[in-house]
Order: sequence, then structure tokens, then C-alpha cells
Amino acid sequence: MTAQAAAATAPLRLKRRSVFASTIGNVLEWYEWSAYAVFTPFIAAAMFNSDDKVSSVLATLGVFAVGFLMRPLGGIVFGKIADRRGRKFVLIVTMLIMAGGSFLIAIMPGYGQIGIFASIMLLLVRVAQGFAHGGESATANSYIAEIAPAHRRGFWGSIVFVAIFGGSVLAYTIGGIITNVFSEAAVGDWAWRIPFALGGLLALVALYMRRGMIESDVFEAEEADTAAVVPLDRRRVARAIVLVVLMTSGITAAHYTWSSYASTLAITERGMDAQTAYWATVGAQIIALISLPFWGALSDKIGRRPVIIGFGLLMVVFQFPLMAMITSAGWTLFVASSVALLIVAMSGALLSAVLSEAFPTKVRTQGIGFAYSVSVAVFGGTAPYLNGLFNSLDLSWLSSGWVILLCLGTVIAMVLLPETKGKDLAEI
Repeated sequence: MTAQAAAATAPLRLKRRSVFASTIGNVLEWYEWSAYAVFTPFIAAAMFNSDDKVSSVLATLGVFAVGFLMRPLGGIVFGKIADRRGRKFVLIVTMLIMAGGSFLIAIMPGYGQIGIFASIMLLLVRVAQGFAHGGESATANSYIAEIAPAHRRGFWGSIVFVAIFGGSVLAYTIGGIITNVFSEAAVGDWAWRIPFALGGLLALVALYMRRGMIESDVFEAEEADTAAVVPLDRRRVARAIVLVVLMTSGITAAHYTWSSYASTLAITERGMDAQTAYWATVGAQIIALISLPFWGALSDKIGRRPVIIGFGLLMVVFQFPLMAMITSAGWTLFVASSVALLIVAMSGALLSAVLSEAFPTKVRTQGIGFAYSVSVAVFGGTAPYLNGLFNSLDLSWLSSGWVILLCLGTVIAMVLLPETKGKDLAEI
């Protein structure tokens, strides 16, 4: 029995319920992750030396990057566990770690109470969350792609990036509400902790839902078919890892530049008030989120390669003018981010399908966990920090130039990767 035939045995109702449970948990994990970026200016003041404003923001963004640097290790460790014990087990464990970290951020004392130990505690929590996030991302990408019908894998896989944008939209929405309800002094003193406490509580609901998920049928078919012992082509896997890292580099750099850093730039460099920046970003992300299923479905018809190549070329053209558009006026951030994130959505919607189609089932989650996490850590997690650094040095053109260079790398990788739309994952 092929994996595709095995997939047909699982009731569609159970698959949809499992996809929903996985997605809700994924939304909350990305919400907790994004909340840190949303409240960067306030966390910087609370957890670092506030005498130097630029230094404290850079320090906070540096902790953001350190969390990402733990993702490859988490992707490897949890990826190996997922390929041996199953996808469901890992999705529950990573949810627990992210929820615990969120609760700790909500209650830990600040720099004014315990000095440098506050910064160290924050760093350790972000390291743990980065470790869990690497495993969550890899496993979610594998899981959704493996239970999806082959001819609709792009459409179903777009749900993973819906969760990414959904978590970010939720974080920015709560950020907008908090900055509207509370004074700036109250937000800086204590109200910035509310999103993390809320995230931890909601994670408990997601954990309950994930307990009822079915296991990936492609994974179970691979485990059950003990007679088919096919040697692993390590050279092919190594080539796939290199190309996936290159492909993801431009996607993740563009994504984090526009979903995490653009609002920080508007607030700290262009004079926009925080509430306006948050709501402008929410609006832009909602527009991009709505477009994701369309891009996924389009890739099921015309293929993955033309859609992602289109993303890379459009970012090359629009990165500089869109970044230059942002001023203190809220509409400028909304328009620039809407266009940029719509372009990012072209590639983000396809990531689950492309990543899963690049690796065989036996090492799928490990391969995704390493390649995707390395690329996100090196090129995505550092994007807010590099953008902040270059802007503080009056070299903002370097940050946009870096994004453009990486997007060209994405184009090259997609030219070299084979087109695999609609293919049985057991044959890859």
C-alpha cells in the first residue's frame, strides 16, 4: 500500500479536526513568539539598561535572534523524535515548553529589581522557546503536508503560514488594544506582560485539543511497511538541505523584516506612535493572511516553482521603494506592509508543501527541522537586529540590499529544485 492509498483510509472529518487542532496550537505558538517582537520597545526598557535607548532596543532584538539560533538544534532534536515516535507527540511537547516560557516572561522581575539577572533570565527563556519553536515548525510542516490530499497539498499546506500570520495578527491586535486602553507609562511598567500571561492560558486549551489529533498516516504507513527497506540517499538529502536553506533565506528575511521590524522602525526611527503602528501592521497582515489559501491553491494548479520565483523577483523590485515609503503617517506603514506581505505570502503559503516534498518520509521532519531552522535562524532571526543596527548607523540601504540578495538566492534555489506538485510523498 502506498502512502497515498494509506492516506485515503483516514476519514476526512478526522483529518480536518486534526488540522484544526494543529493550527490552533500553531497560532498560539506564533502568537507567543510574535508578542516578543510586538513589545520590543517596552521589553527593552524593562529588562535592559534604559539609559541608552538604541542599545536597549538592539539588546532586546539580539535576544530575539538568540532564540532563533536555538531553532536548528530544536529542529534536529525534535525532528529526530518526530521521525521515530510520531508527529503528534512532538506537537504536544513543544506546546508545553512555549506555554511555560510565556508564563515566565509574564511574571519575571525586571532590570530595576534584579539588575543583569533579569536580562539573563529573559535570555534563557528565549533559548528554551527557540529550541521548542524549531521542533514545532518542522513537525507542523511535515504533519499538515502528510495528511493532506496530494492534489491539494499546496492549499492545505498554506494553513501552516495562516497560523504564522494569524499568531502575529493576534499579537499585534492585543498590542493595539493594550496601548489604547493603558497609558504609555502603564504599558512600560507592567501591561506589556499581559499578552504573555494570556498566551500561556490559551496554550492550555490548545494542548487539550491536540490530545485528540490523529497521527500522520504517511508516517504510520512508513512505520508499518517494514518489508520495504530502502537505503537512504544521503547525497540527495544533503543537496536538498542546501537548496532548502538557500530557498528559505529570502522568504524568512523578507517575512521578519516586514512582520516584525517594520513597526519597530516606524516607532523608533520614523516617529510613528505605537498604537498607530500596531493597527497598521494588523491590517496589512490580515490582508496577507486572506491571500494565503489562494497562493496555495494556485501552486496546486501551476506548480510551486513559478509562484515562489515570482515572490523573489517582486521583492527585488519593491523592497527599496516600500521601505522608503514609511513615515510617521500610519497609512504609509499600512500600504507598504500590505504590499510587501502579500508578496511574502506567495512563498509562505507554499513552504509546507515544498519543504515536505524535498525530503523522504524517513528523515522528513529531521531534514525540515535542520534546513528550515538554520535558514530562519541565520537569515530571519537576525533580520530585525541587522535592520536596527544598519538604521542606527544611517546605513538603512544595506538592510534592504541584504533582503534583495537573499531573495535572489531563493530564485536560484527554486530553479534548481524539481517540481513536485501532486506527487505521492512515499515516492519522494
